[in-house]
Amino acid sequence: MTAYKQYVKAVTEALKQIKVTDGKGKTLTPDEGLNSWCELTRTVKQNNATMFFTGNGASAMMAGHMAADAGKNGGFRSQAFNDAALMTAISNDISYEESFALPLCRFADPGDVLVTISSSGNSPNIIRAIEKASELGLTVITISGMRPDNRSRGMGNLNFYVPADTYGIVETSHQVLLHGWLDRFMEAYS
Repeated sequence: MTAYKQYVKAVTEALKQIKVTDGKGKTLTPDEGLNSWCELTRTVKQNNATMFFTGNGASAMMAGHMAADAGKNGGFRSQAFNDAALMTAISNDISYEESFALPLCRFADPGDVLVTISSSGNSPNIIRAIEKASELGLTVITISGMRPDNRSRGMGNLNFYVPADTYGIVETSHQVLLHGWLDRFMEAYS
């Protein structure tokens, strides 16, 4: 088998094995999880609420990409906190852990949604953002991978976990999941 076919097979296997849980730890099928996310998105759109996206590194780029697509194509309010000046100023002047939590304090309202994208599920600024979002009355959706016991995996109201152990496979799977959610939402509710 060629290297390309092996990689495609690894991504396919990771996508087939995605684990989804709700906020009480109940296991959902991926379809049930995506349907719940789409219903939540419909509520966000109807209520003129905002869906916030956060991530670090490649996940920050996915967060920005999905916030742009959600607003442009999905037709609802969305924002990513991945501006370099904002993140570095908060990290330098306050702390790295607050780089997403502080903007949530300034911009989020109860009824909004936070989507966290983290390959490891253990980034301190992602964990702090989830905690702050919960304190503020936001619904939280976590997207993580790598270890099954990562911290963020059980912290959301809806949790998507990719059981793969390389960043490339996890990140590729996260991108497929994000586009799968938004495409499904647009097909069902547009």
